[in-house]
Amino acid sequence: MGMSRLSQIRAYKNHLEKRYKQLIEKSNAYKFIDENESDIAAFKAMRIRTKLDQISYLDDGLLQSLV
Repeated sequence: MGMSRLSQIRAYKNHLEKRYKQLIEKSNAYKFIDENESDIAAFKAMRIRTKLDQISYLDDGLLQSLV
């Protein structure tokens, strides 16, 4: 596991962060317009947040193993 694996994880993390932000914005925008759409976006955002937490743990572990 070298730097390429670390860069892959960081790229995936950036992708998830961007998607998470989009879903939160969608959830807030639809809050009073379409409650179902808002709830779906919020649920998807929660699932992505869980993945982000897992990746952060993995990313920290990889950094420590390289040091």
